[in-house]
Amino acid sequence: MHETQPAPPVMTAEELLHRGMARHREGRLAEAASLYRRALRLAPGHPDAENLLGVAARQQGDLPAALAHAARAVAAAPHAPLFLANQGAALAEAGELAEAMAALGRAVELNPNDAVSLRNLGQAMTASGQAEAALAPLSQATRLTPDAPEPWLALAHAAREAGKPDLARDAAARVRGPLAEQAGFLLAALGAAPLPKRAPAAYVRDLFDAFAPRFDAELEGALGYRTPALLAAMITGLPRGCVLDLGCGTGLSGLALKPFATRLEGLDLSPRMLAMARARNIYAALHEADLLDFLPRHPARYELIAAADVLNYLGDLTPALAAMHAALKPGGTALFSLEVGADAVSLGEGMRFRHNPDHALALAAAAGFALVAREEAVLRTEKGADVGGVLVRLRA
Repeated sequence: MHETQPAPPVMTAEELLHRGMARHREGRLAEAASLYRRALRLAPGHPDAENLLGVAARQQGDLPAALAHAARAVAAAPHAPLFLANQGAALAEAGELAEAMAALGRAVELNPNDAVSLRNLGQAMTASGQAEAALAPLSQATRLTPDAPEPWLALAHAAREAGKPDLARDAAARVRGPLAEQAGFLLAALGAAPLPKRAPAAYVRDLFDAFAPRFDAELEGALGYRTPALLAAMITGLPRGCVLDLGCGTGLSGLALKPFATRLEGLDLSPRMLAMARARNIYAALHEADLLDFLPRHPARYELIAAADVLNYLGDLTPALAAMHAALKPGGTALFSLEVGADAVSLGEGMRFRHNPDHALALAAAAGFALVAREEAVLRTEKGADVGGVLVRLRA
């Protein structure tokens, strides 16, 4: 006769949630989400389970699921500041700025000492063109967490956008730790630090990750962006070949380059930009990497390398030009745009580098390129003014 083993105890929804939160804190997101879903099956509509599933989904990059879970959590408990805060953060990440500001504003009303929501609110306001109004919540966030670098950096960016350079410099100078390099880059743009060789990779990645959901609409709409089409118009007399779209973003430039490629590859620092480019289904391969790391590992691979509004984030063009030359097949073509400045290189208040075309072309010649064509162009509009640039076609 065999003894019957007792059945394992059935966990309640609350026990499942607590176990899930423990996994969540350990970074085991898939396990945490599984436990949250089990809790939700036991207690349908449980607001804590919906909220935690939303947070886990956002951390896993599944924004549609994050938004759906957050909305259900808020619907079940509309006066819970934590749920509103998480919904607002997800909405901001999805580029739904008006809705994000509404949720975050309500969260702050209910919990005025929530420094993270104050910062998120200020960043959403800055991104939506309300930099002046963003100064109040961001300043409050710095007062609540004076040792945290994130609110100070967000305040510095908002102050720069609002035309308050003194405040921007003071806030940036307070940034410590891993974000100090980005603060130094902002200080350089304000003329308060030495000119760096390039924009920090983390700054470029964060900038375009945040911009990705509204990138196409804003560039093609309000900014009148036309660099990819202008560059593509310079591709004449070339056979189709293997093409690298350098800094491919959401794939706007790839659409212009596709007719000239037997194989089209894209490269970008921003994973969210690459996700949107992947959805276009025009690239044979997409690479998440820094161009200065990627190009030297692929010698003589491409017939054409095109960079639309990419070299604006590099001050010293010498390494990039050498890397592009090395990655091109003999006789291959480099095609790129530059924002134009009078000095050899300068850093504008928009935090992009401007280059003197003659100086840039001298560097290109030193890297082994021959000039094929050069055209002056208006690359886009910014704050109502044309951004002057130059389009360059080189042969290796």
